[in-house]
Amino acid sequence: MLSHIVKPARSGLANFKRPLTFTKHLRAFATVDGNTPRVQPTPSRKRATPISHDRATFTIRDGPIFNGKSFGAKSNISGEAVFTTSLVGYPESLTDPSYRGQILVFTQPLIGNYGIPSADRDENGLLRYFESPNLQAAGVVVADVAEQYSHWTAVKSLGEWCAEEGVPAVSGVDTRAIVTYLREQGSSLARITIGEEYDADQDEAFVDPEQINLVRKVSTKAPFHVSSGSGDFHVAVLDCGVKENILRSLVGRGASVTAFPYDYPIHKVAHHFDGVFLSNGPGDPTHCQDTVYHLQRLMETSQVPIMGICLGHQLLALAAGARTIKLKYGNRAHNIPALDLTTGRCHITSQNHGYAVDTSTLPSDWKEYFVNLNDSSNEGIIHKSRPIFGTQFHPEARGGPLDSSYLFDTYLESVARYKKSQAMFQPNRDNRPSPLLVDLLAKERVGVVPTTGMENLLRMGAAGEEAATARAA
Repeated sequence: MLSHIVKPARSGLANFKRPLTFTKHLRAFATVDGNTPRVQPTPSRKRATPISHDRATFTIRDGPIFNGKSFGAKSNISGEAVFTTSLVGYPESLTDPSYRGQILVFTQPLIGNYGIPSADRDENGLLRYFESPNLQAAGVVVADVAEQYSHWTAVKSLGEWCAEEGVPAVSGVDTRAIVTYLREQGSSLARITIGEEYDADQDEAFVDPEQINLVRKVSTKAPFHVSSGSGDFHVAVLDCGVKENILRSLVGRGASVTAFPYDYPIHKVAHHFDGVFLSNGPGDPTHCQDTVYHLQRLMETSQVPIMGICLGHQLLALAAGARTIKLKYGNRAHNIPALDLTTGRCHITSQNHGYAVDTSTLPSDWKEYFVNLNDSSNEGIIHKSRPIFGTQFHPEARGGPLDSSYLFDTYLESVARYKKSQAMFQPNRDNRPSPLLVDLLAKERVGVVPTTGMENLLRMGAAGEEAATARAA
């Protein structure tokens, strides 16, 4: 098993030219029991700027211009402007990798009143209060920011955090007008400019993050492992930008997790695991063609249970032969009703997505699982005869609600049945991770670069695409 994971196949794996590079993570006497806490990664960049209180301009391409005041980093950026109606959970939202490349507009009038918590980790080495180690959004826009905060977990203000992370933030703008425009016109490209007057000639500098593969930026570059001390399941996770609470939801239910890069040929190692899980992530799912191909091969060659969330749900649909569509302005909130078509029950769900599955293109052996009661868009699909399903919403939602968290139990029940059935044919089969495997693999995402503004992101994305093309040639 170890050789299959440590030394992946060459085809389609641009990030694995030197499989031994992650041996630097070797530790001396790790065991599966008593998971070794994951080490907080060394910050990859110093404080970008002191907090800027300069004039700030939020400009929507071919749309209105809003003047406000900066409270984050002194940095000019471009990205896709989207909005969230969530009332709480801004630290979790801003560290969600699904927001990579986006300027996040909060409809809640006051943001920052309970500050930013510490980077403490739980007994499994997972971040307690964040969904990833870094702030992922390209920029932040609020009506009013609380410079004074009060909460027992807080260690800094929202403005201090944004400045440290190099992310510009704007307050004092009419977010109601912004959201009204985005709802009518759809998600739009936008810029944040700090300390400068708006120049119409800069319109051509708007950067569209949807044109690059954002998943490549947020996915681990080598496998990492999180052990569970409460069970004997072993689940493979395709990391498309996995949230910490997805890992926590699996590990806390007795499943040790080995996470792989998004384009890893998972079908070649699936027989070493009791289940496969497809994570959330940013951007257009059609950029992940290698992942779609690997999932197609997986479903052709294995009966392993599969669950997907958000982008993982969309990739599952693409692998099944369906298509995805871009929504006008997406769904980003903590209070969206989704109807379970198998039970008739409605669940209040947390969502963050700009794409959806076109259920009219689903093959005959699949059916719709959940539907959005606000806009009738798809919220889930399920295979008619196999333990495979996906949800567009987030059952693991940090900040709540937890109405649909039972879906993790449903998935792991299918994992238990699969594990039991395999034991009937292979009595000595044991997919639990070996101590040697735990020793060799990292305990945190490997090689993930924090957001640096969309101009830099585009340059890195273009360079990556050219390098991948050159390697393929």
